[in-house]
Amino acid sequence: METIWLEDFLALASELNFSRAAERRHITQPAFSRRIRALETWVGAPLFTRTTHNVAMTAAGTVFQAQAAMLSRDIQRLRQETRAAAGIDAGVLTIAATHALSFTFFPRWIRGNDALFGRGNLNLVSDSMMACEEIMLRGEASLMLCHHHPAMRSQFEPGQFDSMVVGSDSLVLVSAPDGEGKPLWSLDAGRPAPYLGYSEPSGLGRIISAVWRKEPSAGRIEQVFTSHLAATLLTMARSGEGLAWLPMTLAEDSLEAGTLVRVASGAMPIPIEIRLYRHKGRQGATIEAAWAALP
Repeated sequence: METIWLEDFLALASELNFSRAAERRHITQPAFSRRIRALETWVGAPLFTRTTHNVAMTAAGTVFQAQAAMLSRDIQRLRQETRAAAGIDAGVLTIAATHALSFTFFPRWIRGNDALFGRGNLNLVSDSMMACEEIMLRGEASLMLCHHHPAMRSQFEPGQFDSMVVGSDSLVLVSAPDGEGKPLWSLDAGRPAPYLGYSEPSGLGRIISAVWRKEPSAGRIEQVFTSHLAATLLTMARSGEGLAWLPMTLAEDSLEAGTLVRVASGAMPIPIEIRLYRHKGRQGATIEAAWAALP
């Protein structure tokens, strides 16, 4: 069995859609389908049922899923521990962080913990929330830094990870200003306002979907652009392309400069946490020392 088949299976079990799962695995759909069939041949039982419009796990697939994620993590951990025993990557701490926090909160946070982490011993992996979760589930990072809201959904199973709050933030609805310094776009106009939204891999998008998209004011928008990068939405919003929800840590400089203004009516700020995650259970000495020293 190829170990990459486990990652393919887990992607399809999560998406239940061959196209989206293949995209997550960065391969073509025909190649992805061949690898799933190869896994099923190796197992000796169908793991998914396929119809024209639906993909579902079989009973065998459900049993396989229960152990596949654990096996994938154990393989990665075995590799890391073996490399550490050989003196390779010893003392290196890999942190997965979402894009928005990678170049706003993370640098300040690390400077405040310089004595703990030390320069040169960190490996930062910056990606979308979905990708960061998968990196953690595969055991390829020791810690994960991300935004969090109690209402958002997660790929993590309850009790799978420990976490601590290391900062706070808020999501604010913003627009480029008009000639008088007022929002160019608002939720009170007679027609739907153009909206710059987050795509599926984004954790911020999950928060907005869980908290704001159920509000009446969310019905006064027309989505015209989608990205999983908050920085891209920031640029689009500053250009006057529409409304966008942005973390204050990212938007504050533009708000102070007047290139963005808050849209207050119908959209209260959404308080969010900045959390650090780690696997439950005892980890290596570097991770344990780092976690114990954090406030």
